[in-house]
Amino acid sequence: QVQLVQSGGGLVQAGDSLRLSCAASGGSISRSAVAWFRQAPGKERDLVVAISWNGRKTYYADSVKGRFTISRDNAKNTVYLQMDNLKPEETAAYYCAKSKWDWPTEQETDYVDWGQGTQVTVSS
Repeated sequence: QVQLVQSGGGLVQAGDSLRLSCAASGGSISRSAVAWFRQAPGKERDLVVAISWNGRKTYYADSVKGRFTISRDNAKNTVYLQMDNLKPEETAAYYCAKSKWDWPTEQETDYVDWGQGTQVTVSS
């Protein structure tokens, strides 16, 4: 079972940028789709972005299109989430997750390995 270790996150002001990283160890994610989810307090966990194994297919939730960018470096076994122009309502715990498929899907149950989560707090 691959382990996903997240880094990045923190406290920023509205309009600022952050980059999250998700590095795999104990296995490879190079043949798997990877997604980022987020969960705000008292709310369900939602899919934010996802990327195919080769980076050619991406999914973005409508709310983040044009501001968030997912990318990956398979040589480094790492996926990144660049978040620009952050909004206070995007304060949440962010999780990366590896899919059992090579192409991104929107079903949370397709994602079988999860990172530990990292808090992103956006102040107004």
